[in-house]
Parts: sequence; C-alpha cells; structure tokens
Amino acid sequence: MTTVAIHQPNYAPWLGYFHKMACAEVFVFLDDVQFSKGSYINRVQILGANGARWLTQPVSVTLGTPINEVTVAEASWTRAHLDTLRGAYRAANAFAAVWPELEAMYAKLPEGNLSTMNRSLIEALADRLGIAVGFSESSSIKTGNTSGDDRLVAIVEQLAPGGTYLSGKGGDKYQDPAKFAAAGIDLAYTQVQHGVYDQGRSDFIPGLSVLDAIFHLGWGGASALIKA
Repeated sequence: MTTVAIHQPNYAPWLGYFHKMACAEVFVFLDDVQFSKGSYINRVQILGANGARWLTQPVSVTLGTPINEVTVAEASWTRAHLDTLRGAYRAANAFAAVWPELEAMYAKLPEGNLSTMNRSLIEALADRLGIAVGFSESSSIKTGNTSGDDRLVAIVEQLAPGGTYLSGKGGDKYQDPAKFAAAGIDLAYTQVQHGVYDQGRSDFIPGLSVLDAIFHLGWGGASALIKA
C-alpha cells in the first residue's frame, strides 16, 4: 500500500519534514497554494552565536500569489546565505566534510521561482541523506476545483488509489477522517520525537533546519537521526 505525504516546498526545512518524507513512498510538493508571509516557505532557523536565528530568502510577492509564482528579490541570496552558514557552523564537528557538498548544492540551484529552488535543495539533501522517495508536485496533478481535505484526497486518489495519506500530527485538528475513508484512503499521522544531539552548547535548541544536524552529525549521523 503506497503512502503519500504532502507539504509545501519549504526552505531547508527541519528534521521532521525529512522524517515524514522518509516514511512515505511518494512525496508531493504542494506548490500551487497561496504563499504565506512569515511562514517556513522562505525562511528557517539555524543556530547562531546567541541561539536560534532566522535565515530568510528575500522574495518578491503580492497577496494571493501561489508559491510556484513567487520569485526571489535578490539574485545574490545564495552567496549571502552560504556566508552566514559558514560563519555559524565552521566550528561544528562535521563542517569540513559537509561544506564542499552543501556549497555545490547551492551553486546548482536553478533560477526561477521559489518553489523550484526549494524543491531542488530538498531533493538534493534527501538524496544525500539516503531517503528513497518519489517526488511530484500538486500543480501537475488534476484535482479540479477541490480545496482543503478534498484536494488532499484527490491528490492521493490520483497517485495511489486505495493508499495511505501521511499527515503531520497537527492535521488531526482540522482534517475530516470520514472524507479519506469514503475515498478508500487510510489516514495516518507522523509521531515525531525530536532527536537530541550535540550542538556544541549546554542547552539543546530543537526545530532548526536539517542543516544544523548535518553540520553537527555529518550526512550519516543526520540520516540515522531522521530515520530513527
């Protein structure tokens, strides 16, 4: 039975995002929904000298614009972010081993919309972390004028009839299980227990970008943490 997970194409997202991906056979980027200002679509937290700090992609967007039509406002953002990441993590245990590959990933990011850039980075990271999953995007799936739960059901019906939709735990507050059951789709929820690892400080800060775990644990260590 095929398991499908669906999520917006966030920027260098946290460990839980990749854990959800690792638990699925198909991962769908929800790329044609409205861009939300102040969300994790174009920003993420990393570890700075004084704790968590934001790393934000500059975007040019108007109200109501779908994610796959949002463009970046500054072409030099990748270099600026790499400079910030180097400064933040150059003392991390796995920095020397990780940095050349991560720098190459950023160098290969395609020009164009925000969704394409973020998807490219997510897929490159997932591949390097050994996460075997098929990727798709909602904009290429015919679901008519559906929205909300009905859209999620329609996506799973198109990709994996009779399969399982894997939702984040927060989805149980607003999703209607009856709609999935009526379509013959199982509804499951991820149960993410954030792994604790050495960040080089006395107190652990959860919820940071997957890059934090990669810099501190290396590719193999971060992969093991995600799949645990």
